[in-house]
Amino acid sequence: MSSPKERIVATTFELFSKQGYNSTGINQIVSEANVAKASFYQYFKSKEDLCVEFLNVRHEYWFNELNKFTSKEKNIKSKIISSFDFLVFMNEKENFRGCSFLNILSEIPSDNVKILSVIQNHKTDLRNYFSELIDDKNLSDHVYLLFEGSIIESQLFRSNELIERSKKIINTLIN
Repeated sequence: MSSPKERIVATTFELFSKQGYNSTGINQIVSEANVAKASFYQYFKSKEDLCVEFLNVRHEYWFNELNKFTSKEKNIKSKIISSFDFLVFMNEKENFRGCSFLNILSEIPSDNVKILSVIQNHKTDLRNYFSELIDDKNLSDHVYLLFEGSIIESQLFRSNELIERSKKIINTLIN
């Protein structure tokens, strides 16, 4: 059986993705994780601290999955196309839930720098992922923006259509 902290984080994953950050309370997390409230506060001082932990765990999971998914590709173009295929995979796996980071961004106040900095770090790492693959800064930013737009549009319309279009655009942009 998993530790109380692991159960809290796992429950948070489920609830934040189903209900959102603001609609999920500590009491519900404690109840559904089957832990004592004291256990919650032993690991997390606040819901905000839990959110930071959730986002850090999600970041690590998401990049590990992306790297596993694209690791078999040998050239840059196929690795980038595979990154977009990863979005299709995640949409199917997570029922078009979209980006956990952007979902939470839309729910926090603009002055919540603690959570905002974790979200910004994730997006910076994603932007760097593409810039490490593509030497041309403008082109890597273009691919990054196509990727981000594909995430949002696929969630909004519950469709992978824009992801497929983005892959065609990348085929024309990258030699």
